[in-house]
Parts: sequence; structure tokens; C-alpha cells
Amino acid sequence: MSDAGQVMDASVAMDAGSTDADAGAPDAGPVTGAGAADSGLPDAGTPDAGSGALDSGVPDAGTPDAGGLPITCTAAGLPGTCLPVGECRDTRQPTAGLCPGPSTIQCCTPRFTNACDPNARPLPNTGLAEAPGTGSCAAGMVSIGTFCIDRYEAFLEETDGGAWCPFVNPGTRRLRARSAIGSVPQGFINQVQAAAACAESGKRLCTDAEWLRACRGPTNSTYPYGNTRLTGVCNDRRSVHPAIELYGTSASWVFSHIDSPCLNQLDGGLARSGSFSGCNSAEDVFDLMGNLHEWTADPAGTFRGGFYVDTVINGNGCLYATTAHDVSHWDYSTGFRCCQ
Repeated sequence: MSDAGQVMDASVAMDAGSTDADAGAPDAGPVTGAGAADSGLPDAGTPDAGSGALDSGVPDAGTPDAGGLPITCTAAGLPGTCLPVGECRDTRQPTAGLCPGPSTIQCCTPRFTNACDPNARPLPNTGLAEAPGTGSCAAGMVSIGTFCIDRYEAFLEETDGGAWCPFVNPGTRRLRARSAIGSVPQGFINQVQAAAACAESGKRLCTDAEWLRACRGPTNSTYPYGNTRLTGVCNDRRSVHPAIELYGTSASWVFSHIDSPCLNQLDGGLARSGSFSGCNSAEDVFDLMGNLHEWTADPAGTFRGGFYVDTVINGNGCLYATTAHDVSHWDYSTGFRCCQ
């Protein structure tokens, strides 16, 4: 993983009944609505080698069935079309045994564009320790007036201190929240799970008011570092949506597959906590803007601050807030930190 930049999130869409766009991705594929933005998705696809024809990553037409329609298929959970092997090339890969007809007709689906193994469970936070807290705050926390807040976005560990993979949803497993520089923060987490992890550490999720105070500082600034947006100071400038890069297509179906552990392992995406040394608030709380969305304690469901693709669509910097999901939602972009 490395530092990244800013472009609006291609998965942005409006949830039914909500006026807030989701800069991570919709719950079940994109849902369009008034005010939905799309600046991460290219208007045109990638040209097929040697043809100049647009290639959305999924063939436009495959071997037709008796009614003249392409035969669709699914391989490894991805939608595809039955095609001759020779026509399944470039950003696509064939899978045998899923289509009718001769063995040369196979299910053609987009190929992953990097070497990430979605079944691997790396443990990048092994051995990390929290720094002493300031004032009377617990380890890893900073004192801000009447409350304490984690200096860095939280990562998870087992209750016995064992390491946990930050690229998978924790399910019902009991895990505790930690905050340390250099950690890979936990994405793929919903509000209920985040609150439980904070509680396991004797903490709780921050209220909206606490989170905003920590981000905006005593001068009530728009960004953690001041009132003028500064390019590249925070991790909010990734030019290509990770789902588009991972699956090799800008087709809308990729946003129904935002649970892949590989999404936060692409270069130029999620950064280790504190990597952007200028992205700190007046009290030296880091990454409140960008990197990962952060859940607050709002019972209706709110995450704040934007993430590594976008810190604009739902408000600028500290004012960014997504309310389009309930507390059970999670995707690669949702993280958290704790208060006390």
C-alpha cells in the first residue's frame, strides 16, 4: 500500500429515501438518484487490443442460445458470457465447464488485475504497540477538553493480543480496538462491530459532536489542517476507484463486489496510519480526513471524513458525512476510531 490522491468515488449513488451520496459504494450495486455523482468512472472503456472497440471488461455478446441471446454464466462469483476461448483475452479470463457446447466455449469473466490472493489473511499489524495517552487518557489516545480520542484510526486484535487481518469483516468474533502509528487500519466493519471493539478496550464510539470537535479543532476549521484545501496533504486523491482497478472494468456490477479483501491492498490506496504527516488536527489527531470513513455513534448510521478516493461529495474535509446506510452496512471503505 502507498500514499494516494483524490478523485470523486465512482461508486457514488443515492440510497432510496436518502439525500446523502455514498462515497464507498451502494449496499447492493449502484442505485441512481438525484444528485448522484460519477467522477471516478471513465466515460469510455479500455480499447480492445488491435481493434479500438470499447471494452467494458465483460463481453457485449457471447455465443447465442437458441433464441439468439448471449448465454450468460458466473465464475468465481463474477458475471460473464459464454465465448470461444480465443475471444476471451486481455482483461478477461476463461473458465471451463460452465457453458454448454464444446470445451472451447468457456465462461469469460474479467480477470483480477493484480496478484492479490483474496483468500490470504495477512497480518500487517503484528507486534504493534500503542503510545502512552496524553493527560489522563488511555494508551493510544489524545485528550481534547472533556473527552479522549484515538490518535490514529483503529485496527483490531484478538482479546488475547493475537493479530487480526484488517482486510476482512470480523463477523461476531470478539476483538478489541487499538490505535498505533504505522498500523493498517480496519476497514470492512459496520457500526455495531466497531462499537463492540471499542467496548472491548474500555472505550466507545465517538459522538458526532466529539468527532467534529477533534477534526475541526478549537478554531472550527473546515479541514484538520485549516480552512483551505491542500492537495495531497491527506490520503484522499486516488485517481482510479479500487473496484475498477481490481476487476479490470468500469461496468456497474463491480460495485456489488466490494467485499474483496484485495480492494484495500492495491498500491496507492489505503495508507498506514500516520503516513500523511501533514494530515493532523490542532491536537495531533491523524487521518480524520480521508484514508477510511469513520463510524460515529449516531444510531441512524453515520460515517465521517471521507476516504482515500473522495473527501468532497458529501461535504468538504471534516464536514464530510454519509448517512445513506444503517448501522449494519460495511464495505472496504468503512473504518472507525474510539473515544472515551
